[in-house]
Amino acid sequence: MRLVATEYVSLDGVFEEPGEWSFPFFNDEAAQFKARELEQTDALLLGRKTYEGFAAAWPTMEGTGEFGEKMNSMPKYVASRSLETATWNATIIKGDVADEVRKLKQEGGGDLLIGGSGQLIDFLTGHDLIDEYRLMMYPIVLGTGTKRLFSAVPKRTFTLVDSVTFPTGVVVHTYHPAPPSARQ
Repeated sequence: MRLVATEYVSLDGVFEEPGEWSFPFFNDEAAQFKARELEQTDALLLGRKTYEGFAAAWPTMEGTGEFGEKMNSMPKYVASRSLETATWNATIIKGDVADEVRKLKQEGGGDLLIGGSGQLIDFLTGHDLIDEYRLMMYPIVLGTGTKRLFSAVPKRTFTLVDSVTFPTGVVVHTYHPAPPSARQ
């Protein structure tokens, strides 16, 4: 199983609360991209805050079709030190998160997708556990927002493997981590 990070990011690096600023740029091409991404996904990996937000919203959303059905039915794994119980088809990962994620990656099947979950992204990047990063760069500078992507990650080098531009100006950059020998 590949671990794929997918993030909505403003030009100034903010990735918090994308629902507040990304909708004007979302179009059919972006929706098709996200649908293909979800089709390739067998499970979600989430941090506690992202899980709580998703679990509160997705089960009650109307008109989400097959996308919503898959989001609601697929397994979720939540990295948390404080959650005691989980709903929404979720399993709480406690203890050594890096080891548990390594075990999940050894399972066959489609992608293990992580979105939002900034602290978890930083942690997993620091442990070289993310196989692919899909950054949806939105043509907006927010000027505010404290949550920046990669806020606590040691220096890393990546290889651009794909770029797609949507008519609204959103650009999806797909990166793979450079091998350790290529890091600068």
